[in-house]
Amino acid sequence: MHNFLKMSEQDHFCKDLFNRERFETREVKVGNTVIGGNNPIRVQSMTTTDTMDTEGSVEQSIRMIDAGCELVRLTAPSKKEAENLSVIKKELLRRGYDTPLVADIHFTPNAAEIAAKLIEKVRVNPGNYADKKKFEEIDYTEESYQAELLRIEEKFTPLVLLCKEQGTAMRIGTNHGSLSDRILSRFGDTPEGMVQSAMEFIHICRKNNYHELIISMKASNTLVMVQAYRLLVQRMKEQGMNYPLHLGVTEAGDGEDGRIKSAVGIGALMEDGLGDTIRVSLTEDPELEIPVARKLIQKFDKIEEYKLNYSSNIKLDYFNHNKRITKSLLNIGGSNTSIVFADLSKKNKIVSTNFFGFGYSYSEQLDKWNIFDQAADFVYLGDQTIDFEIPGTIRLVQNYQTWEKHRRSDAYPFCTLKEYRQNKPGGIVFLYVDLDTEYSASDLPTEDTVYVVETKRQQKTQVIRKFQYELAELNNTSPVILKLNYELEELENLQLYASSDAGIHFIDGFGDGLWITAPRSLVDLNSLSFGILQATRTRISKTEYISCPSCGRTLFDLQETTGKIRERTSHLKGIKIGIMGCIVNGPGEMADADYGYVGTGPGKINLYKEKTVVRKNVSEAEAVDALIELIRENGDWIEPNK
Repeated sequence: MHNFLKMSEQDHFCKDLFNRERFETREVKVGNTVIGGNNPIRVQSMTTTDTMDTEGSVEQSIRMIDAGCELVRLTAPSKKEAENLSVIKKELLRRGYDTPLVADIHFTPNAAEIAAKLIEKVRVNPGNYADKKKFEEIDYTEESYQAELLRIEEKFTPLVLLCKEQGTAMRIGTNHGSLSDRILSRFGDTPEGMVQSAMEFIHICRKNNYHELIISMKASNTLVMVQAYRLLVQRMKEQGMNYPLHLGVTEAGDGEDGRIKSAVGIGALMEDGLGDTIRVSLTEDPELEIPVARKLIQKFDKIEEYKLNYSSNIKLDYFNHNKRITKSLLNIGGSNTSIVFADLSKKNKIVSTNFFGFGYSYSEQLDKWNIFDQAADFVYLGDQTIDFEIPGTIRLVQNYQTWEKHRRSDAYPFCTLKEYRQNKPGGIVFLYVDLDTEYSASDLPTEDTVYVVETKRQQKTQVIRKFQYELAELNNTSPVILKLNYELEELENLQLYASSDAGIHFIDGFGDGLWITAPRSLVDLNSLSFGILQATRTRISKTEYISCPSCGRTLFDLQETTGKIRERTSHLKGIKIGIMGCIVNGPGEMADADYGYVGTGPGKINLYKEKTVVRKNVSEAEAVDALIELIRENGDWIEPNK
């Protein structure tokens, strides 16, 4: 078993930026399941039942396991729940299920110590295991900070020694939203703070020669989450560590948004070979998370025998979001938000109602177009033409020969490099760059040119990244549109694959637009494109819901409540609303939400403006109306269009 890395490998967060190789982690045994090393990427989820409800917890665990769940996590908020884990474990074994159980611990070290004797793994959160969170800024001296570290060590060491003695595995699970006041005061609300929080606990484990560790860096913000994991891996490599990684985007939400956001964050890391176990956190029944996670893993199970022979002296920053600097052409590049393409090239005849599929509608009575928040910016017609007036906010792109023949004032040519050289069209040109052919980036025109780049290779990330570096080597600032083509007919697969393939580049600041083609409706493709841009914080076009996936601590029906809130607020573009089942996932876990709806007791809700509670113990029956009123009072409410 390969436990520690050679010094020569300690140069980056991944082995090779231009060829995907899995980060070789040490193996950690969790009951009869081994995580890390060359083992398959494991899928896990968490029950939503009360852990004291033995029958309900067993039944739900079985549904999860039958769906393919390889580790089942249950909440243990106090000693009594921790003790009941053994009852649940015995009943599962009696029914023939030996899947490892994980105790989820917040605030209660004594519950963790009980659970460590009874089941295979405990999860601790460094932000609240030994610290409390009051959102207080504390001015530490070096001496006082070291004293705090000693206090934490005294509190955490008993669990470490117990896990070592019992052969119990541990996840050190840092959450962006629950960093302690101590960490926030010194490192801020940053990926660096998340990594430091985990490393403090890791060092205590290592001091006691305990290595059965799995590490996570979860956040609702995909940029923060990805940067934190990358920084963690780099820091581990520097110190000769290679503990397995548990990947997840916390509070991803439900439906399409939850799938896109999860695939953007988890997929971005898996694209670079990181990750040994994953959880897709959806505000849905936990057994529904499992097939989604398995489909995402399947994307990376396919091995492509293709190597890029490329290296670069350019150093890009993968630990902070830095948008690539590009020139502005039309509404592309520069300080413009990333644009979205719609594709009508395969239509036999294009009519105005086709535009309804990507954010436009036409009123014959008023003779005007209505434009919605998720309205595509460009329409690719291929060799097609249209004979009706279009909204002034949208532009057309046609194949060169068709464009040359008609030369509409609102249309632009789409050329291959050969066509460009032969015809030298004046004005702005969309230049198609096939990244799978022999091309030279130095031969590409740069004047008034938007590059539309595409690769048909299964592993798209490294091919596109190579092009990014080639442009950087040449100081080429032409805007780039990422064109992704799929033959996937199932919508969920398409959402997961496209989000993974495109998300990593927008997280890394590369890409000025997105163009997705697949055998799906225009509505599906348009929604997916805007969803990816929203999940990467690249273009905000709708309300964002930061909704936890529910667990045994949840004090109301999260799925039903999220639906009610979404129904009333989905028109509030750019507003972020956190919907949390309990105070553990309260103001901290909502991180950067504008408003929060948090369960505080049976039938009682606390409402937040950002991280400040402004209304306490609101009746659940009145809470959604009270939330609307709070949004109104703060000037963020607009009336929905009837």
